[in-house]
Amino acid sequence: MAVQAEPAAAATGPQTTVAAGTPRDPARWLLPAAAVLLVAVLGVYVADLATHLSSMAAMRDLAVYRNGGLIVRHVAPAYDSHRASPLYDWTGQNGVQFTYPPFAAVIFAVASVLSWTAMRGAMTLVSLAALGLSLWLVFGALGYAGRPRIRLGATCGVAALALLTEPVQETLGLGQINLLLMLLVVADLLAPSALAGRTHWWHGIGIGIAAGVKLTPLIFIPYLLLTRRYRQAATAAGTFAVTVALGYAIVPKDSNTYWWHRLFLNANRIVFLGTRGNQSLRGILARLAGSVTSGTAPWIVAAIVVVVAGLAAAAVLYRAGHPVAGMLACALTGLLVSPLTWDHHWVWVAPGIALLAHLGARARGAVRAGWWAAGGALVLVFGAWPQFWDLSQSGLTPAGLFWYGPATYFARGDEPWYHEFHWHGLQLLAGNLFVLAGLAALAALCVAAVRARHRLGR
Repeated sequence: MAVQAEPAAAATGPQTTVAAGTPRDPARWLLPAAAVLLVAVLGVYVADLATHLSSMAAMRDLAVYRNGGLIVRHVAPAYDSHRASPLYDWTGQNGVQFTYPPFAAVIFAVASVLSWTAMRGAMTLVSLAALGLSLWLVFGALGYAGRPRIRLGATCGVAALALLTEPVQETLGLGQINLLLMLLVVADLLAPSALAGRTHWWHGIGIGIAAGVKLTPLIFIPYLLLTRRYRQAATAAGTFAVTVALGYAIVPKDSNTYWWHRLFLNANRIVFLGTRGNQSLRGILARLAGSVTSGTAPWIVAAIVVVVAGLAAAAVLYRAGHPVAGMLACALTGLLVSPLTWDHHWVWVAPGIALLAHLGARARGAVRAGWWAAGGALVLVFGAWPQFWDLSQSGLTPAGLFWYGPATYFARGDEPWYHEFHWHGLQLLAGNLFVLAGLAALAALCVAAVRARHRLGR
């Protein structure tokens, strides 16, 4: 099924034709202005990094990935042959454990040959490149493939805004792989040949690999089925199966623990599911219910409703010729229904900003102002704000407005005295901000899907 890229400009009324290269040509100011903005934001990031090196360069999650790779390579002290499951019985600083599928450890067995310093630098550079490439593909799918100067300017400008958000900053600070996984998914879904209906044998491999590293991208396989991209869905599912098989071949005991003994279903083993950092429906309902157990039944009901509505909206939007909106509806669905969605998983805010910027650019007057105001609100809600409510933490170190809710750090289980169960007033709003914003965005996409279906039915 071929899907046309969204138009880069809409016929919303009489427009004045402007020759390329004239002072009113957007390409003349967009690219240099976006480049200046990107350099300025990168400068602030580097300055922040230099002044908060101990916290921003600690990369605690990358250390977990690295230790997982060292365990696969049987390198002590991370590896201990006396453990029944060397990978999942390992415990690091503050009680952290390896929580990802075995395939993730297999990948980092290769990366762990780098020195710790080299690995941190490489992860930062590769993540920044992944952000830029993802946005480049998004703007191509939005109709700018034939306008490279505007496409590059838009990519630089939105990349700069995305770097100001907490999920991207936290991904960089923790050494997480969210931006890389997003690129794998975006490249699969928005490749020009895939949008044109020319599916190649490799389309779907990216989603399968991403799901093999973290399970959440599995949500894109039913999305591919609903949009009738059966070959791509089969390739993604097959690739995921290969990642599982590789795990069994290389680390059989750990794979048996993770899959056969269903360790992957026990998210509460690694963290308190009501923790502030869990910005999903599971997290918010646990916090509101007063316990993880009491929030389980409401979460199951809410997750079913969101999955049905979200995937249906995603499929309709894709068929209506809006592949970026469809992709975002699917991504939001996965983020909301996952039992554990860390704040840094919300890097999908970057293509969200891109879509709103595009909608504003193709509109006129008050409508344009409305779309761009929505984009600005998205940046503000997900922004990496200094903790101005706590002067002892008020440096540039990335935080977010949702950090206003007090948190119980490195907690497990389900204890009534955890801070998150006692939020009130503004803490409830701020502490659940990503989930509320995600629900609002998905609701807007569902409305757009209904309208698109109505137009298709005429």
